[in-house]
Amino acid sequence: MVGRATQKDVAKAAGVSQATVSMVLSGGGAPSIPAETWQRITKAAKDLGYVPNRFAQALKTSRSMTIACIVPDISNPFYPSLIRGIQTVTDGLNYDVIAVNTDGSPERERHFLDWARQGRVDGVIGVFFTLRASDFGPLVEAGVPVVRIESSKKRGGELAIDDIFVDSHAAAFGVTEYLIGQGHARIAMVAGRGGPQGTRIMGYRAALAEKGYADHVVIDEEFNEVGGIRATEAILASGFQPTAIFAANDLMAIGVMQALRERDIKIPEQIAVAGFDDISAAKLVTPSLTTVAQFQSDMGKTAALTLMERLQGRKTGAGTALEMPFELIQRGSTRTT
Repeated sequence: MVGRATQKDVAKAAGVSQATVSMVLSGGGAPSIPAETWQRITKAAKDLGYVPNRFAQALKTSRSMTIACIVPDISNPFYPSLIRGIQTVTDGLNYDVIAVNTDGSPERERHFLDWARQGRVDGVIGVFFTLRASDFGPLVEAGVPVVRIESSKKRGGELAIDDIFVDSHAAAFGVTEYLIGQGHARIAMVAGRGGPQGTRIMGYRAALAEKGYADHVVIDEEFNEVGGIRATEAILASGFQPTAIFAANDLMAIGVMQALRERDIKIPEQIAVAGFDDISAAKLVTPSLTTVAQFQSDMGKTAALTLMERLQGRKTGAGTALEMPFELIQRGSTRTT
């Protein structure tokens, strides 16, 4: 196409009216427009290279055309994949995504809720370690929809907050059950303070309790490789003598493996190691890491689609909860054959 594509060009390619194109590409509410039509219009816009006038859109719709993705640790490889999943949806609807790091601090989590409430963004997708549902009330009342990424079962509620969750209790139970099935009776667990560790520890303990096995949990201040190293040193000094160590995330598991290698302890022959998250490094370490895949890119896509339904007026009323799948990925860190 010669020159810059217009909404008229997009309408012709999609076989709809220009008014319909305007409603879709502006990000405004249009609940009467079928999902198939939305997809056809956004595909046509992308194929034609349509570039909206963002400043004019903001003036016309009173929207920033920006979504905030609030995460506790942007350096954790789990989160970039989640953000990428969000962007695959928002890019097609001319929304930008801003990633915000809180360090899991309650003060920073509240700060960014207040920041969003000021109209800086049109919606929020986030992982919140300390805030409760009621804390989001003022944000929802201000017309800013919220989708939370959660690590435990949710049921939805009266407040219009939507939750996307993986059942970490069931996943941790499954990892521990798998290790027991591999012949391990002395299984230790390491975790960092804050975040999803509580739910995962409960799943681990429940699986051990079914067999009458003792648990041994060490919680470090950091939910990363350094925390994994320190927690492993504490376990080895405790006299518990584990044959397997389950880490509450993959970064800690990599720290566990480093600490064991420094002591010439063979993995998995002497101590097996399992993690949680299936970050990209999990398959690259030696031996490759047994872990739980949460499909965070798909999680991000689902969260973004849910948020856009709120923004477009196609989803109203009370909050909803949607469970996402997980899968135990068995690799060399727990298998000797």
